[in-house]
Formats: sequence, C-alpha cells, structure tokens
Amino acid sequence: MTGRRRAQIAFSDSAAKQLENLTDEHQIHALDRALVAISVDPEIGEPIPGDATRPELRQYADEIERVRVLYFVTALRTVVVVAYIEA
Repeated sequence: MTGRRRAQIAFSDSAAKQLENLTDEHQIHALDRALVAISVDPEIGEPIPGDATRPELRQYADEIERVRVLYFVTALRTVVVVAYIEA
C-alpha cells in the first residue's frame, strides 16, 4: 500500500531565528509534533484571510501542546514555516 509522501518542511529566516532561541524541551517537543502533523497533511491548518499578492498563510494550532505554527504551502508541496508561537 502506497501512501502520500510527507511534505518537506522549510523555515523562513525569521522562523529559523526563532528555532535557534528555543531551549525549553517542552517547546521543542511541541513544535516537533506540530511539524509532523503539518508534514502529513499540509491542509490541516486553517487559512488566514489575506490578499492574492502573496501565498495563502495557514495557521495550525494545538491547544493541548500549546503551540501555533504559521505557514504556507508551495506549489511543490513544501511547507514553509513563517513563525512558531507558544500559545
């Protein structure tokens, strides 16, 4: 049985900077779990209203893990994380 390939995850410069500053193990674990969920199903997040001049941003929030990830999906199904926010 063949399944869909997971989306590749990339980080914007600002998101990469945020990751460099993560030191709390719970935050790292929560972000890892969120990224796995998004890579399996990039459409899992809710669209954030915007305009047509830039990619559609999506927001994935997990209330249990207390994490929120802002991202967009490219035409090649790469997920580009824009920001990580601890809820």
